Amino acid sequence: MKQYIARAFDLIAGDPQADRAVPPTGFTARLTLFTAGAMAFLAVFALALSLATGRLADRWASELARTSTLRISAPDDQVDAQLRAALAVLETTPGVAAARALTADEQRALLEPWFGPDLPVEDLPIPQLIEIIEEGRGYDPTGLRARLQAEVPAAVLDDHTRWREPLVDAAGRLRSLGWVAIILIAASTGAMITLAAQAALAANAQVIRVMRLVGARDIYIARAFVRRFTLRALVGSAIGTVMGVLAVMLLPSADVAGGFLTGLGFQRAHWLWPLVIPPLAAAVAFFATRAAALRTLREQS
Repeated sequence: MKQYIARAFDLIAGDPQADRAVPPTGFTARLTLFTAGAMAFLAVFALALSLATGRLADRWASELARTSTLRISAPDDQVDAQLRAALAVLETTPGVAAARALTADEQRALLEPWFGPDLPVEDLPIPQLIEIIEEGRGYDPTGLRARLQAEVPAAVLDDHTRWREPLVDAAGRLRSLGWVAIILIAASTGAMITLAAQAALAANAQVIRVMRLVGARDIYIARAFVRRFTLRALVGSAIGTVMGVLAVMLLPSADVAGGFLTGLGFQRAHWLWPLVIPPLAAAVAFFATRAAALRTLREQS
């Protein structure tokens, strides 16, 4: 542990003589800061998207799994009898916590987004809907369908499976795409910092030659590049992360956006996740710069 602490201190403190080989300002410094900041900004949004879709998938799975709908399509003179028979079957079905027939106003509210608020539900041949609330491990849909077929021929059970599975699958894939985006952002950051480090090494080839003449080893020279570019990536990614978090905080709330945007962003402990981005960017810069510096120094020797 003491070794790692000492190395971290050396990385922050640096060596003034070795630091002369790395330009403190200029094109490579601006490129590193901008790249780290921009990639951290994008990483915040990719992380927010991934976490939000994960919550969305869990909510959809939970909400749709606990409710079902029974639809009764029968002639007007048989609807009441079929409704009473269906409710009687549901009351004696294990796993069903409650079942109730939707009122005309509730059915009108369900159809309002498609047909408007003045739909005459009473005058249209709309099936009677029964809402089923499950409990415990739920009911057996196959067994319930068999009972309904025998006792309530006009009833059709919809346990939301065909709606739930595609939605949950889509949200899960979107969450995976968010993590893939984060990996691609980290790889792009490493590639850009590698190019910046190689440019800095090429621009300071003469200084490096002089340092070698006085006995400096390649690892000593590379350490200066690693320190400078790692700190630049850390500072740039910290700035980009702060800007990304502020942008996420400015997103519309669930009350304003609604629909798919409900819950988009971070919630509760998920706000701590962006704190991982700057250290991760610094780690990527450390390994990318070290590999690039040692490879370039070997080629220049």
